[in-house]
Amino acid sequence: MAALEAGKPRDPEALNLEMSGSEDELGINYSQRAQWLRAAVLGANDGLISVSSLMLGVGAVKQDVKSMILTGFAGMVAGACSMAIGEFVSVYSQKDIEVSQMKRQNEKENGKQSGDEGENEDLPNPFKAAAASALAFVVGAVVPLISASFIQSYKMRLGVVIAVASLALVMFGGLAAFLGKAPVKGSCLRMLIGGLLAMAITYGLTKLIGLAGV
Repeated sequence: MAALEAGKPRDPEALNLEMSGSEDELGINYSQRAQWLRAAVLGANDGLISVSSLMLGVGAVKQDVKSMILTGFAGMVAGACSMAIGEFVSVYSQKDIEVSQMKRQNEKENGKQSGDEGENEDLPNPFKAAAASALAFVVGAVVPLISASFIQSYKMRLGVVIAVASLALVMFGGLAAFLGKAPVKGSCLRMLIGGLLAMAITYGLTKLIGLAGV
């Protein structure tokens, strides 16, 4: 009987219940993890791609290392501020919506004015989200900045920035897939192809503008 039962296809609903039970036993909530994972991965990915593309764009028309580093640093600061403000506004709006919904639900069910302490702790935190996004952006942006800082050769500097950025993109994609229990290969490829396209487009268009004498 055991052998026959082992050969039978598993019921999808039973599998879902079994997986949910395993998740509860491990104390892991992947839906909650996805919220901060999204902000962290997007922030690091944006920092890496944006600053790498900016540095390559400047490198298309200027060969000195100082111009690339200054451009990259300015892009890192501006991008981190932009990420923090955007995430703060977005998460704060989400929090307001959830608080309003909790109040309406509680008033409808038992006349309470607000949710209990446990519910309030589960609400999104705009300040943490903003700080996480800014920090993640800086972490991604530092990668091309450091890789180009000590290389004086123009062509070698461009090559190193592209190579290091590509490696970091693959690592970020793999980390995101591992933490989110998603396919690693697909995540890495998406990160890598998207980043390389952004760098190539920025370099190519800036080169064209430089050749046009604008």
